[in-house]
Amino acid sequence: MRRKTRFVCVSDTHGYLPAEAGFKLPTGDVLIHAGDLTNNGSTSELRRTMDWISKADFEIKILVAGNHDVSLDPEFYSKNGHTFHGNRLEDHRKCMDIVTGAAPSVVLLRHQAAVIRLTRENGPRTAFTVFGSPHSQFKGSWAFGYGNDEAAALWDQIPPEVDIVVTHTPPQSYCDRKPAGKFVGCNALRQRLSDIRPPLAICGHVHEGRGYIRVRWRNGDGDADIQPGHEAEVVHGALPPRTSKKLNLVDLTNKRGDCLDNHGFSCEISELQPLSKTITTPMSLLPDIAESAVDTVPDEQSHQGSQDNEGSSSAAALPSNSDTKLHSLGSLRLLRKETCIVNAAIMASSWPHQGGKQFNAPIVVDIELPVWQSGPDVTA
Repeated sequence: MRRKTRFVCVSDTHGYLPAEAGFKLPTGDVLIHAGDLTNNGSTSELRRTMDWISKADFEIKILVAGNHDVSLDPEFYSKNGHTFHGNRLEDHRKCMDIVTGAAPSVVLLRHQAAVIRLTRENGPRTAFTVFGSPHSQFKGSWAFGYGNDEAAALWDQIPPEVDIVVTHTPPQSYCDRKPAGKFVGCNALRQRLSDIRPPLAICGHVHEGRGYIRVRWRNGDGDADIQPGHEAEVVHGALPPRTSKKLNLVDLTNKRGDCLDNHGFSCEISELQPLSKTITTPMSLLPDIAESAVDTVPDEQSHQGSQDNEGSSSAAALPSNSDTKLHSLGSLRLLRKETCIVNAAIMASSWPHQGGKQFNAPIVVDIELPVWQSGPDVTA
């Protein structure tokens, strides 16, 4: 059994509050923020951002950091001598405490995966697996960066059975086009998405790429010779104009007969078993990952779980040394024929913001997910 679950997606708020950016958060079950919570990683920006996120009425809020969230990257903090562009870099531990201690309903994913179970009495009671990462491929002195030589190893760490992928960076050619026409997303991420075919992928980073694309993968009907990375069809979605007050809705349900053609949800096949592998290893240890799928997770990186204010929701990051494997991963991939990719950037332009700063509304995604607990059929 599946039930509609509503995701409200934002990214690149850069320290602005919803009231300052001129948008309201629609009602929904899960809030996703795909990075750049702040503009320079300051404690004041983090407190402001985490305050409105904590108070937002969602059962679970899933966050990843972005390249502007410099104080949340321990490696960046260590290498830059505690200074950033000539200014004092905020204390990493203190900033992490602001985010992780904001509310029990907040799930911060630091290049790791989790199983989410929604259990509010009046909610959909659905379950899904999610992978989130703050990393971006770029030039310059910013946080969570990586180069071409690291890209493939980095994104190969996404477990193949995840249902939703949240990354700050977009995949190459999907929601990543700059005003001059250049596509600046990551090709290695695109290749990984084409391989595992998650139903939903959320990103940001490229402000001008905001919107959504539905990608139908080639050989999705079970052909013996499956070649990843070759899409059969790409459909660019249409959203209301920025000045419109209409809901920016991406409806992937059966309501209008436009259901996402993706029947491979891991929570149905695995019966909510742990993911085959969860990676929380820092970028500096990437070379070791190819040699061993078992890594030691420091206490500050392990997510022990979460409950919302009503004590109902559940989010568990899974140990990377789990030897429990998802059954029939090959069959899961064959069931996955389509991925919806959403760039949820709130800030509409990049620096220097020619013509002034403008802001987009959140993008709302309705998708049918497996029900893991019986209850009333109440949807957002």
